[in-house]
Amino acid sequence: MLVITNIGELVLYAPGPIPGRAMGKVRRVRDATLLIEGLAIAGFGLRGEFDLPPGGDVIDAEGQCVIPGLVDCHTHTVFAGTRESEFVQRIDGRSYVEIAESGGGINASVKGIRESTVEDLVQAALPRLSRMLAAGTTTAEIKSGYGLTVEDELKMLRAVKKLAAFQPIELVGTYLAAHTIPHEFAGRADQYLDEVLADEVFATIKDEGLAEFCDVFCERSAFSVEQSRRVLQTAQQHGLAARIHADQITQMGATLLAAEVAAVSADHLEAITDEAIQAMKKAGTVGVLLPACSFFLGVEQAPARKLIESDLPIALATDFNPGSSMIESMALNMSIACTQMKMTPTESLLASTANAACAVQRQHRIGAIQTGHQADLLILDVPHFEQLPYHVGRNCVRTVIKAGKVVCQNS
Repeated sequence: MLVITNIGELVLYAPGPIPGRAMGKVRRVRDATLLIEGLAIAGFGLRGEFDLPPGGDVIDAEGQCVIPGLVDCHTHTVFAGTRESEFVQRIDGRSYVEIAESGGGINASVKGIRESTVEDLVQAALPRLSRMLAAGTTTAEIKSGYGLTVEDELKMLRAVKKLAAFQPIELVGTYLAAHTIPHEFAGRADQYLDEVLADEVFATIKDEGLAEFCDVFCERSAFSVEQSRRVLQTAQQHGLAARIHADQITQMGATLLAAEVAAVSADHLEAITDEAIQAMKKAGTVGVLLPACSFFLGVEQAPARKLIESDLPIALATDFNPGSSMIESMALNMSIACTQMKMTPTESLLASTANAACAVQRQHRIGAIQTGHQADLLILDVPHFEQLPYHVGRNCVRTVIKAGKVVCQNS
């Protein structure tokens, strides 16, 4: 048994989904103890209520705060090469769309993936995941989407699966072959979809256990609503749950499509409408906001306060990728959500844990401190969780526990 004692503040709330207006409330237990048996939380409460078991390992939290591990539910962590030239171009005034239309954007990452082996991609991603773990991420979704051929997309997913065995973060694979239209299929998007949506592709994904979700970028520069519907419905027929890049740049009905197909999540939502908010609520679709992406691109943030006040469950994720969000830290992402989206620290924490767990369909075992839940926990080096986003850019994580084991100890 592992015991964490002398906890200054143990932060408790229900598992997700937590609707928007309920995201501002947590319960704090002061001077607490938490018991871990095997992979799971065995109990918690006031320190005086527990006799420490003989022979158990004891961690002294030294009066600091304990929260659930952070869940980064939308990333592109597997990639090859960097795109700092686009960073400079945006500073010079060029837009995301202009850069993409001139050969940059997603297609700029394709060459590196196609020239890389699975092992190359694994070695490139390992240090990124190590830094994410040290900053408190205990579960991360990773998408394909930079290969844009069947074999290169599968290569990316195989790298994700291999990475899952090499390091402690729990990884969730998403098939995003419909990220954009590759150059060789310019003007022939439907023919490209014929290839990446073939029955044998999904059979390989299922046989090798490469992905749980399928995603599509529904945008004027990528795939139409009709094409996106085809992608998601085909994937659902083959057992993958639907997610969608929606309403990032233009409003074309992507979030309404998310509700129509009962997608697990709709992500971005910078251009969402009131009608779409209500449709998502009815469908049970989580809204995933990506404040680090808008910050990195220097564009307007998604309307977090409107979504929260509409009672939509919302999650936060970094969108970590080489083009539009070279940001790995969920804590920094929370800081941006607080300062630019006007989310409270409490809302940002629940969006990064309980509701983010819903976006990867793991709310039954992670995202909250509950007896029986998997022991994914962070011991911070600050006494109150509000200091996690308050200390902008400083790592406030002291100890990372994943599935009941200490997997990272920061000095």
